[in-house]
Amino acid sequence: MRPNQSDQTYKKEKKMTYVICEPCIDVKDSACVDVCPVDCIHPHPTQAADEFEEVNQLYIDPEECIDCGVCEPECPVEAIFIEDEVPEEWEEFIDINAEYFE
Repeated sequence: MRPNQSDQTYKKEKKMTYVICEPCIDVKDSACVDVCPVDCIHPHPTQAADEFEEVNQLYIDPEECIDCGVCEPECPVEAIFIEDEVPEEWEEFIDINAEYFE
């Protein structure tokens, strides 16, 4: 049975693979984009240049991500985490990332 959405304890049931958090804001270093073997980090700085300029951070598409983890050590600001390892102070970025792809 699905939780009642009016219940304040209801949390969106979205499965993120990796989550890009606060340190990426206004940095948008594309080292992670360059190493991603499946191009799941969006928006791409050259293939979607207009959108790249409009957003304040990068996002990982959970439908495209293969959980390889090569992006995580490439991030110079250490903004990428496995969903279960997102620091408590940045947990809202789980929903922020998921909502980008809705």
